[in-house]
Amino acid sequence: MTRIAVVDHGAGNLVSICQGLEHVGAEVTIITDPDWQDADGVVLPGVGATGAAMTRLADLGFVETLRAIDRPLLGICVGMQVLFDRSAEDDTECLGLMAGSVEELTFAPRLPHMGWNQLDVAHSDPLFVDVPAEALFYFVHSYAPVPVDPTVVVATAHHGNSFVAAVRHGPLWGVQFHPERSGPAGLILLSNFVQLARAGARAA
Repeated sequence: MTRIAVVDHGAGNLVSICQGLEHVGAEVTIITDPDWQDADGVVLPGVGATGAAMTRLADLGFVETLRAIDRPLLGICVGMQVLFDRSAEDDTECLGLMAGSVEELTFAPRLPHMGWNQLDVAHSDPLFVDVPAEALFYFVHSYAPVPVDPTVVVATAHHGNSFVAAVRHGPLWGVQFHPERSGPAGLILLSNFVQLARAGARAA
């Protein structure tokens, strides 16, 4: 069984995420310290503000180990945003695993952007295999990343204007939406991540 570690830094939909991962066949462990040596993949959830999330990650000792992570990782919502260099929210230094900043959706007709939205998948990526093109995903956010390298963008969505909704850099993925709250399409995406983690473990 594929082993997935879910980082508990005090701000994430842990119950829903764990239930979703278990539903698609993963063995899930919630971790509060950076010991994922027995995990095939890591999920970094997050709700709230990036400043508070980075403070909690630092206090728990996750920052340096996340910067050196050597296996598939999926960042969700704020967990995606902290993968970048900086966030305009709280003027926060983040993990720097992807070049770019996180900016407020100043073009949005209302904030937060909350509710269901469709994705425009920019190019084929294994995280989105078998996800229907018309699928809707659940968003709750006021900020989104602006990557330096446009090739890391896997999907965008639209709320007043286009914004980045999913990214990938090597074995690191990030999604701005909540797959654990996105019904069948979200479960397909989580299943794909579990399969990617399994494949990475076999290749190691």
